[in-house]
Amino acid sequence: MPVYLAWTAAPPDTLEGPWTEAREVAPGVLLVDSTESLSAVFHAIKWSLPDDAALIVTPVPQTPKSRGMAPGTTTWLRDRTERP
Repeated sequence: MPVYLAWTAAPPDTLEGPWTEAREVAPGVLLVDSTESLSAVFHAIKWSLPDDAALIVTPVPQTPKSRGMAPGTTTWLRDRTERP
């Protein structure tokens, strides 16, 4: 299942959307797994934010390197993405 990484300048009002799971892994950083398109995920997050909040969403095709994320983040990503 595709994984998307989102960064936003404001916390979303809700994490309900076209995804199986959404996780806040650091302040303003979300990971979502969804069979929907990038556009569908982007717009669902955008609609849950204040109108002026910055937002960027990108696919995560392989397990990234990271540190300082919420406990379980690396395992969650490894379960859903390809390893480099």
